[in-house]
Amino acid sequence: MPEKGNPPLEVRVLGTVPYEEGLTLQEELVRKRRKGAVPDQLLLLEHPHVFTLGSSSQEDHLLISPQEREEKGIQLFEAGRGGDVTYHGPGQLVGYPILDLKPDRKDLHRFLRDLEEVLILTLREFGIFSRREEGLTGVWVPAGKLAAIGVRVSSGWITSHGFALNADPEMEYFSSIVPCGISHRPVTSMAALLGRPVQLPELFPALTRSFGSVFQREVLVV
Repeated sequence: MPEKGNPPLEVRVLGTVPYEEGLTLQEELVRKRRKGAVPDQLLLLEHPHVFTLGSSSQEDHLLISPQEREEKGIQLFEAGRGGDVTYHGPGQLVGYPILDLKPDRKDLHRFLRDLEEVLILTLREFGIFSRREEGLTGVWVPAGKLAAIGVRVSSGWITSHGFALNADPEMEYFSSIVPCGISHRPVTSMAALLGRPVQLPELFPALTRSFGSVFQREVLVV
């Protein structure tokens, strides 16, 4: 477990944040982190209905017309992260770590695996035993994909974007995309696996504990 004196991690629980505002906030915090004006950050939030396009997105992975999107109130954004198309919406826990990976964690592959480990440990506290899948990014159970990960590492090894854990979202929205470009595997949620509703605040203590442990940070909820 992290001990007092390790690099601090400020956790901010932000509630519902429009996707565009989330992008702006991340850009601001990346600049501040690069200058050393703030410590490492972890933003925990949810977004209104939105499809986001990563750097590997393909046009045919979006299965809904612009008119249908407008009718359903779903926004569409270029995300500025790696990965393919994904969905964010109410009931999904989104985490944006703004971390300085210098000096000893300058390894993108390790960063992705560490985020997966945070989610695996978090889910274990709820009796859900998840795993990695070889050659894929994210967290999986036999019933399907439970969490997506898509990150950006900017100059100075400062991270942004992050993960999306399906706590209890409206799963029908995933049918309008090929989630993360993977057409042969379903998507599932904690609520479906546990057979009960799952509220996001239930996840915060386990998630912050797991994050602090994996990244060896002293966690400060602000």
